[in-house]
Amino acid sequence: MKKGLTLVELLIVLSALGIIAAIVLPTFQSYTQQAKEALAKDHLRTLRTIIEIYAAKKGGVAPGYPDDDISKVPTEAVFNAQITVAAVESGQLRSSILECPENPFSGKKTVRIILNSQPFPTEPLLTNLYGWVYKPATKDIRLNQEGTDSEGIAYYEY
Repeated sequence: MKKGLTLVELLIVLSALGIIAAIVLPTFQSYTQQAKEALAKDHLRTLRTIIEIYAAKKGGVAPGYPDDDISKVPTEAVFNAQITVAAVESGQLRSSILECPENPFSGKKTVRIILNSQPFPTEPLLTNLYGWVYKPATKDIRLNQEGTDSEGIAYYEY
């Protein structure tokens, strides 16, 4: 008498494992989605705080303007340099971050700068290129992402 599994028994075990996986997988996907949403909100909170601190130290001038001059055209490179500087001023470490955080949905760290003369967009722009949309004149920064979160709130409205 041989010991082992018959083909039928093996198929039953594999079917049971498949059913269990089909039940559990959506739960894990939901947790992954919720984690991305929480991370996006946290990155926005951090960026908004850094922008406000920078502006408070610079007499109301938000990061993005070369030489902190609002008559100059703001750029992404200047914005990134100003929010990521970790220099020591007057013996104290400046409030900053090491690098611009990435959009957790697209993986993009790039920032689409909206010029003073342009209105802030009402929807995401070129999501394949930019992770964030920022207008220095109003200090408004948003997650450049289409779609809605698990509660039905548009990512762009975070």
